[in-house]
Amino acid sequence: MMDYRMRRAFTMIEVVMVMIVVGILASFAIPRMERDLKQEAADNILSAIRYTQHLAQMDDKHKFDNPKWQQRFWRIYFGTCGGKPFYAIGSDDNMDSANNARVDFNESALDPANGKHIWAHDSNCAGGHNLADLSPNIFIGKRYGVTSVTVGGGCSNKYLGFDHLGRPFNGSFPFSEKPDYNGTIHSACELDFTLSDGSSFRIHIEPETGYSYISD
Repeated sequence: MMDYRMRRAFTMIEVVMVMIVVGILASFAIPRMERDLKQEAADNILSAIRYTQHLAQMDDKHKFDNPKWQQRFWRIYFGTCGGKPFYAIGSDDNMDSANNARVDFNESALDPANGKHIWAHDSNCAGGHNLADLSPNIFIGKRYGVTSVTVGGGCSNKYLGFDHLGRPFNGSFPFSEKPDYNGTIHSACELDFTLSDGSSFRIHIEPETGYSYISD
């Protein structure tokens, strides 16, 4: 009788079975190793919108002794630099940017992932600042191949703000000069993103609650 304790090699059948199992596992693993730029872009932008809402709920910007206080709402807006889309998050804290609804570099939020500014300039991206001080996550055109951002539904422009209750605002809230809650969203805001490969996705922002989610 063979003493199996003395055997020092695999049989051919065992080797073949191992190869089959490894092949099956690889067939599942390889597709997951390929970058899904569409999903990455959607997750990034959705997280940025939710982060903006979180900042608004944590940092009450209501200042009722100044009629322009709605301009201070935390907001996310989409622009382009070098022909490629980006997003920025900030609050016009001193209420002096009503002409273009943008915020200054020092009024921008910091990316919790890297501590860098979530800000860019439309013309040349850095806007006179050090590009290394800007979060690379905001350059969705360069990073993921996003080619266009369009709005629909309850949104009329690419500025999305939130009040201290997390309620979403759009339209003319960045230009308001009286506390009339002008810009409150009454129907779901739709942000559509198109990538260079022709694929697209949509992010919905519900009125009143500001709940946001992704749909194809």
